[in-house]
Amino acid sequence: MEFWKFMFVPTILFLVIVAPMWITMHYRSVSRSSRSLKQEDRQSIEHMLETVDKLTDRIGTLESILDDDHAQWRQQVSRPERGAHTGQGQGKEQK
Repeated sequence: MEFWKFMFVPTILFLVIVAPMWITMHYRSVSRSSRSLKQEDRQSIEHMLETVDKLTDRIGTLESILDDDHAQWRQQVSRPERGAHTGQGQGKEQK
């Protein structure tokens, strides 16, 4: 019984002062580390941006070729209604 009387005050101090600070500092460091991107993620994003730039250039080139060869190609293209590829457009008249 004497052991519990001896440990009562340090236990209360730990629970009231040390534990909340410990938990706060832990989650603060976790949030800081999750905010920054890892090097691998940065490289992946850079690679994706380069791919997007290349594809944008290719689309521009293809459109300019089509504009030169078939001036009215933009008016000839008919797009299906939204949702037609998922089956939502079934039963509606297509233009």
